Amino acid sequence: GAYTCAVSASMVTSLGCQYVLCGHSERRTVFKDDDEAINKKVLKVIEDGMRPVLCIGETEEEYDAGLCADVCKLQLAKDLAGVSASDMKDVVIAYEPVWAIGTGKVCPCDVAQQVHKTIRDYLAELYDRSTADAVRIQYGGSVTPESVDELMAQPDIDGCLVGGASLVAEKFARICNFVRK
Repeated sequence: GAYTCAVSASMVTSLGCQYVLCGHSERRTVFKDDDEAINKKVLKVIEDGMRPVLCIGETEEEYDAGLCADVCKLQLAKDLAGVSASDMKDVVIAYEPVWAIGTGKVCPCDVAQQVHKTIRDYLAELYDRSTADAVRIQYGGSVTPESVDELMAQPDIDGCLVGGASLVAEKFARICNFVRK
């Protein structure tokens, strides 16, 4: 569809897709998807043999109020309800600081790293350390060719969920070919 995640699971499966975004910030804000709806989507994606990319993150107001960790933990707890530790091998988490998407504002790499560590540590509480360490956690807050090298140098950032920069071939190619520090 014209909007992120505006297709059915059967349509995505018929195209051979393996990964499906669940909880993308656009769905949360524009379509008012709540955590109960997102959880149902995560479970459906797993049931249909695909891999959910669970997007979580805070608004600018929540960030300014120091609620980032609390918001992310709450979203993880609700959105992963009923997902077993064995199913987590197929789940990707994408941290999207909503306030940094398409705004020109940049989440500092040390802040992104701290949030990713918080997410991984909370996954260890929900499941166990081995499961948490195996989960891929991506950063998705306006990744650019200028920010990708430093982001990918962080120990808990396992990849990037690229938005607008993927629409410009040169930018996307540079992001895909980041330089590991």
